[in-house]
Amino acid sequence: MQEPLLGAEGLDYDTFPEKPPPSPGERARVGALQNKRVFLATFAAVLGNFSFGYALVYTSPVIPALEHSLDPDLHLTKSQASWFGSVFTLGAAAGGLSAMVLNDLLGRKLSIMFSAVPSAAGYALMAGAHGLWMLLLGRMLTGFAGGLTAACIPVYVSEIAPPGVRGALGATPQLMAVFGSLSLYALGLLLPWRWLAVAGEAPVLTMILLLSVMPNSPRFLLSRGKDEEALQALAWLRGADADVQWEFEQIQDNIRRQSSRVSWAEARDPHVYRPVAIALLMRLLQQLTGITPILVYLQPIFDSTAVLLPPQDDAAIVGAVRLLSVLIAALTMDLAGRKVLLFVSGYAMGWGPITWLLMSEILPLRARGVASGLCVLVSWLTAFVLTKSFLLVVSAFGLQVPFFFFAAICLANLVFTGCCVPETKGRSLEQIESFFRTGRRSFLR
Repeated sequence: MQEPLLGAEGLDYDTFPEKPPPSPGERARVGALQNKRVFLATFAAVLGNFSFGYALVYTSPVIPALEHSLDPDLHLTKSQASWFGSVFTLGAAAGGLSAMVLNDLLGRKLSIMFSAVPSAAGYALMAGAHGLWMLLLGRMLTGFAGGLTAACIPVYVSEIAPPGVRGALGATPQLMAVFGSLSLYALGLLLPWRWLAVAGEAPVLTMILLLSVMPNSPRFLLSRGKDEEALQALAWLRGADADVQWEFEQIQDNIRRQSSRVSWAEARDPHVYRPVAIALLMRLLQQLTGITPILVYLQPIFDSTAVLLPPQDDAAIVGAVRLLSVLIAALTMDLAGRKVLLFVSGYAMGWGPITWLLMSEILPLRARGVASGLCVLVSWLTAFVLTKSFLLVVSAFGLQVPFFFFAAICLANLVFTGCCVPETKGRSLEQIESFFRTGRRSFLR
């Protein structure tokens, strides 16, 4: 018998009473090979997040360089710099919108692979830019690719990972995004801005090559009636010596009970709208902490302060600290739990990686593709408003005003976490969905 996710009293919480799950000892015997293959598939996918993190902060060293450019076609004013920094988020919002269709139309894996097309084109435009329009279009295309991968990769990873390592693997998208940002900061110390765009092509091409030989999500394949292919994919992910029949039957049973997409009438059902509402609010509040404008304008922010080190060195140090923090989160998430880290840690250990993981865990299967795209759309539209207005607010009122606002949002996040966010540590996706379906306690009270 499972304990309720939030500890509510009432009827027994027993998701699949017909047949008990394999014992921990049985799962441990095949865990090593199982995890190796899941890790490989996850690494192939999260290279898209590396590219996303790299592209997001591309403007940090490039804006100061272009503000001092002698080429009149590339010289940036403050207003143009704000567009160069923020237009990425408009592309990301469009990518999230497209993911609402592509995630369920092409599947998770093919949608991630498709993102390589606008990403490669965007980097090429910025590398060969001879005018502002090429820079803006390149930023928008790389943003579109980032928004698409931000919606698709967490879903793909959560659907291929077993519960015991899903927390650690769920942190890898954010981990790779932070590593991508750190790589950009480090290369920015060595390379001119055009070559930074050229270097951005490498992870995109590597992702395509690796993903082409990885399996699709077994859950997506089952939802399309491809049972044999789904069983083969699950068997490959879990290893030749693993008994996947029990897991396959549980996934199959859950999908049979959800054989169609959610209708508008069903969307009013609490077991659908509650997890979607929680995921949307998490994405909104995550962006309102100010992380995107801070990262986009990190080097200009340090330029306006009295720090001792050069701004480009400060940016690289911030990237290194973020990487270490996300790595700690990945290693402790399945031990400490999601909510504990949301309460006691900073952005890179808590609201950065965990909100993406929880989004992919709590969204109902039938609405997962559309809802994850909607979450990304809301996230990046919010990021655009903040990023576009950040430099203007700083110029008018000073750097302290936006940072006081971000601090107030962080306090609101603590209240939201305590009242609304469920603990999903150690639960299968089917168990999490079954919990929401019981409706014994509203998360939104």
